[in-house]
Amino acid sequence: MKIAVLSDIHGNIAALEAVLAHSGALAVDRTVNLGDICSGPLWPAETADRLMPLALPTIRGNHERQVMEGTLTTMGQSDAYAKQALREDQLAWLSALPESLRLSERVLMVHGTPGSDLEYFLETVTEHGARPATTDEVVARAGPADADLILCGHTHIPRAVQLPDGRLVVNPGSVGLPAYEDARPFPHAMETGTPHARYATVCDDGGRWSVSFHAVPYDWEEAARAAETQNRPDWARALRNGRGMSG
Repeated sequence: MKIAVLSDIHGNIAALEAVLAHSGALAVDRTVNLGDICSGPLWPAETADRLMPLALPTIRGNHERQVMEGTLTTMGQSDAYAKQALREDQLAWLSALPESLRLSERVLMVHGTPGSDLEYFLETVTEHGARPATTDEVVARAGPADADLILCGHTHIPRAVQLPDGRLVVNPGSVGLPAYEDARPFPHAMETGTPHARYATVCDDGGRWSVSFHAVPYDWEEAARAAETQNRPDWARALRNGRGMSG
């Protein structure tokens, strides 16, 4: 069984199309989507229209929750743009997505961690910035989740950690946004350092899971220009260079 793992598309249909073509050439058996699908200043409605007919196993991320629960006056720019761009049927699709999903008895899909769509699983933020989480930190965040493979997103950083009990936690990185900055709990930047669209494939090799990470070229200049038309130079910088939006 080979599974393509997608996360954090953020309305970047140009990157999504490149990833779908790349994974299709690898003859994957299934494709899954870990949320944060449409929010951003790019192509939210087009992205929803591309994904809805595919009926992929899909969960919601924190941005889906924020779009559905917030108001235009309280939510951030990216969520507000998506909420205004999406049709009612697209919003209904997002609203119906589960917080987590079991692809099988032994494979669990979450956005952040099993306990929170905002918690970083494989990274830790301190007053000095973000760093890879220690094994003990990952074990604590995984808690008692009963799965051989836990798939997560949210941080946009491709990483995998094998826990001492054999569980494998995999973050495929972000399809549509290679860098961002956040102020919580301390100011930090999450950066991949290149503009590529990212995803992962996981394979069940006789009961033991293995992971491969993929960085896929696409027309990121087109995406950056689209961000600029919405007065989002922060996104344009991140899309062009994979660095923090202010750098």
